[in-house]
Amino acid sequence: MYSDFLMIALRILLAAASVLMTAGTLMSFVRSPHWLFRLWDFPRLQVAMVSFASNVVYALFFFEGRTSEIVMIFAGVATVAWHSYRIFPYTPLAARRVQDAELDSPTGRRNRISLLVSNVLMDNREYHRLLALLEKTDPDVILVVENDQSWTDALAVLDERYPFSVRHPLDNFYGMSVFSRLELIDPEVKFLIQDDIPSVHTRIRLSGGEEVFFYALHPRPPEPINDQPSAPRDAELVVVGREVGEQPSRPTIVAGDLNDVAWSPTSELFLRLSGLLDPRQGRGFYNSFSAKSRLFRYPVDHVFHSNEFKLIDLQRLPAIGSDHFPIFIELLYDPRAAAEQPETEKEPGDEEEAEEKLEKQAEAAATGNDRPKDE
Repeated sequence: MYSDFLMIALRILLAAASVLMTAGTLMSFVRSPHWLFRLWDFPRLQVAMVSFASNVVYALFFFEGRTSEIVMIFAGVATVAWHSYRIFPYTPLAARRVQDAELDSPTGRRNRISLLVSNVLMDNREYHRLLALLEKTDPDVILVVENDQSWTDALAVLDERYPFSVRHPLDNFYGMSVFSRLELIDPEVKFLIQDDIPSVHTRIRLSGGEEVFFYALHPRPPEPINDQPSAPRDAELVVVGREVGEQPSRPTIVAGDLNDVAWSPTSELFLRLSGLLDPRQGRGFYNSFSAKSRLFRYPVDHVFHSNEFKLIDLQRLPAIGSDHFPIFIELLYDPRAAAEQPETEKEPGDEEEAEEKLEKQAEAAATGNDRPKDE
């Protein structure tokens, strides 16, 4: 009797898991910025694994040929196939979007740029762990987000090695600072969508004299606790994507914690609007959040760049006490690379989708629904 009950419970549980994964997948197709839909953009690997496991076990032990079971398993197969298709470009099985750099050119060393991106988690006070990592990796440029005044004070020891900087500490988890040993030209702190969410826009002069346009971003994420939609995040990515795309001849790097996964419709739209490349494609996920969970980790800290750059190195670095792992990247500026690495192209309907995202943010801002409910 007891074993019969367990088998019935297991059968219900497996069917419920399969149906939930399929329902969540269908919800991810909805273009609404509401967090209930946008959060399903994140766990594509987890959804595929749960759907695969639940349907295989159900088919092996409980399948009786009923129409409802056939529909459920067919939907499960489609769910696994869809998510596998979406994440495949970020596996080592796919073709590399960005080619490996050739360092034997006479200008190779002068045209390198290395960047470390770190969401330090504002409440984290293990400053020494980031400083030790910076000492070891020695990047040319450091982007720190979520820095408050305490973090800014702790990182003041970088001034001697990094004479150029932009510092905008905040106590709202959206502070931002850039430190650079390379010259920063006309750096600005801008508030593109919301007056408490900064971004840094600057040019960086490489050792060889070339100027690179650099955008540092950290938009608000969609999240359920405070009923926060993705509208401001989506709008910020559209604004920057369009600005970059309107100047296709400028060497450009966009970096930061974008609070969005690489394979989401919004990130993919950003790449098409901007024409930039994602060096993770064909190499791996480089999951950076959450450092505190092995099961739920996603690639939300990004470095995108124009097609004049090739890749020297890309790493997810050890934890520093934050909920994000730092990301390190080293690029080689080589104008010849553009012929080998065509920029990401727009698709029909992209401009209409971009306008829709801007309109949704304008509507949310007009009613105050573009901010967490606890503000």
